[in-house]
Amino acid sequence: MTSEIPDTLDRAIARSQGLDTLLRDLTDRAVAQVPGAAACSVTVRRADRLMTLAGSTGLPSGLDLRQYENGSGPCVDAAETQSARYAPDLATETRWPAYTEYALAAGVRCVLALPLAVEGETGAALNLYGVEPDALAGGLDAARAYAERAAHAVNEALRLERQQASAADVRTALLSRSVIDQAVGMLMARERIDAHRALERLRRASQDRNVKLRDLCGDLVARASGGASRGLR
Repeated sequence: MTSEIPDTLDRAIARSQGLDTLLRDLTDRAVAQVPGAAACSVTVRRADRLMTLAGSTGLPSGLDLRQYENGSGPCVDAAETQSARYAPDLATETRWPAYTEYALAAGVRCVLALPLAVEGETGAALNLYGVEPDALAGGLDAARAYAERAAHAVNEALRLERQQASAADVRTALLSRSVIDQAVGMLMARERIDAHRALERLRRASQDRNVKLRDLCGDLVARASGGASRGLR
């Protein structure tokens, strides 16, 4: 099993489908490799709220969401405290009454939530669900080993995702700067003013029209390329 998670990561990246594909693969593999697991999900805190980034086939709809809404449940506790939570039988569980009632109605009888050490995030967990009482008891060691390896894969995928987002931001910034510079140059030539005054006029027009500067400049450049000659007002 040690080599399978990195292989999953490599395949996900090779398919250029990134984090979503990786996490779905990880959750499906967890179900296949952890004895007693009927479903699996990955919880991560983003933008100051917990969310399920992926769930395996067979994960009951709303099972994690109900915990996030109540701010209570094994997945929430594991993510926020970075300590494992195991509920061997939800029928006798007293720690999360609102969640327990919902989970039992969804056919879940036991839950194991294991913290994931994810860099740059304030909480994450791998959540495993069983449909029989204490179904995960025989898979605790396998689950812990799997969560540790999965954390490494998730960290690498998140790092690549951040790099791609950063590169996209740089490209957007460069394109914006280019079109603004073109608009400034056009205004300088047409109005016979310097670059500072041309940029200030564009900024004022952007504010007056409640339009982003790059969009205003893009429109100006596009109209000039098409032969239009309306001035700024």
